[in-house]
Amino acid sequence: MKLIKTNIPEILIIQPNLYNDERGYFRETFNKKNSEELLGDIFFVQENQSKSKKGVLRGLHFQSPPYEQSKLIECLQGEIIDVAVDIRTNSKSFGMHHSIVLSGTDNNQLYIPKGFAHGFLVLSDSALVSYKVDNYYNPDFESGIYSLDSELKIDWRFEHKNIIMSKKDKNLKPFSKFSNPF
Repeated sequence: MKLIKTNIPEILIIQPNLYNDERGYFRETFNKKNSEELLGDIFFVQENQSKSKKGVLRGLHFQSPPYEQSKLIECLQGEIIDVAVDIRTNSKSFGMHHSIVLSGTDNNQLYIPKGFAHGFLVLSDSALVSYKVDNYYNPDFESGIYSLDSELKIDWRFEHKNIIMSKKDKNLKPFSKFSNPF
């Protein structure tokens, strides 16, 4: 397993070992001992999966304290651009984002700690995304930031007029107006 640091030190790219042969491949997607060595004491309590079609943008979402979540994300099939925005007001990287293309062929995982808003956009015809979280979802503490906010300067690699979003995500506040719980 290889660990790659990003422009925001707390966000990490994890490259699991991949073992190929004539039958296909094998990879260990999660190992608690290895995860603790790489990420510290973390205990994932829930795993979520979504399948979306091309152009679907989900996010930018986060859970407010005490239900904030760290996430370990991977794209099992297809290709997405995955984005994390630092919403920790006391952070040197507050308001900055990290984006990465994840795909079912690169097998990379993205670790996003608590204090970040998260979203992804599907670049391929469809994509299957899985992510583990270290705290349970609570709808009363769910929040988000409008993902197409020009202040964030996120390059979603997709024409905005062709992006498909939920009504809820379209109505999220821009970054400058959101009330920061962190």
